[in-house]
Amino acid sequence: MAAATQSAPVPAHELINEANQPPMLRSNYGDYLDQSSVGWLKETLTTASLGEMRQRFDQDGYLFIKGLIPRDDVLDVRQKYFEHLAPTGILRPGTVARDGIFDTSQDPIVHNGVGGSDLPEDIERQRLLESAHTMPIYLAFLEHPDFRAFVRSFMGWQKDIILKRTLLRHNVPNGLSTGCHYDRIFLRAGEDFLTAWVPIGDCTAEGGGLMYMEDSTDIGKAMEADFMKRAEHFTPEERISGFNHNMARDGQLSHNAVELDADINMRYGSTGGTKRRWLAGNYEAGDVVFHNPYMIHGAVKNEDALGRIRLGTDLRLYEEGGAIDERWMQDVWRPDDGL
Repeated sequence: MAAATQSAPVPAHELINEANQPPMLRSNYGDYLDQSSVGWLKETLTTASLGEMRQRFDQDGYLFIKGLIPRDDVLDVRQKYFEHLAPTGILRPGTVARDGIFDTSQDPIVHNGVGGSDLPEDIERQRLLESAHTMPIYLAFLEHPDFRAFVRSFMGWQKDIILKRTLLRHNVPNGLSTGCHYDRIFLRAGEDFLTAWVPIGDCTAEGGGLMYMEDSTDIGKAMEADFMKRAEHFTPEERISGFNHNMARDGQLSHNAVELDADINMRYGSTGGTKRRWLAGNYEAGDVVFHNPYMIHGAVKNEDALGRIRLGTDLRLYEEGGAIDERWMQDVWRPDDGL
């Protein structure tokens, strides 16, 4: 009798989250998204071929790479960041900075770290948030050879440029975080670019990381075309501003994912007869999510079971020689830079 054959096992990374229920997600305001509107980001290993990675990015608008950067290199940055912010009382007494556990006896609104209009009122806290962007360990991290070499290889660039204005942000449990938007809103000068969102530490799907609206690239492009048409009579400076009269007060599309979800599905319909979902992941230190300038995304309300503070950085990259948004090359992030 011929020996029985067995199909090759499914790689472990493809089984992750497959058997799990979708996570419970909500944004700064509003109810939890319906479970039918939630799913998991596709995970890609560094061993995948460049062809497969590029196909996924072109098709999905994002690429969620697992373990791109050595874990300890990421956690070292996390440790230094929370040592830097420790004087504000943000950390739970008796915990270590590397873990970044929030002191829940503190007011989460006081400890906002998301920039823009949501800054804490305390000037010293603002100073620490600003100066964190120039910590030597963070500046060195931006030049990480594994990360930068991957970008060049993936994009087919000879040399890459990372914008000087990066967004190093934390998100405490039950605090406010980034609303729903697409990145082109804030970088309208220059050509299209690549965004890398780097979680600096482990972050569960419910722990304040990013969620992405499925198949939303074309919607972002349509929205941007509409915004620019209505801004035809603006001055050039007003036209490229993420805070012009066409935009919400803080440049975001919404801080309520449920309302935005309903509005988009009403205005733009479903995709292939299926309602678009919001996709999230269980992020680990070393992971990176790359996405295009038009994919709609926003932060999940941080409801981490362990009380961990979500820390991450948003990086924008261009090929050297391309037309970049020079406004973002003038300085590191400043609270009053108008961007």
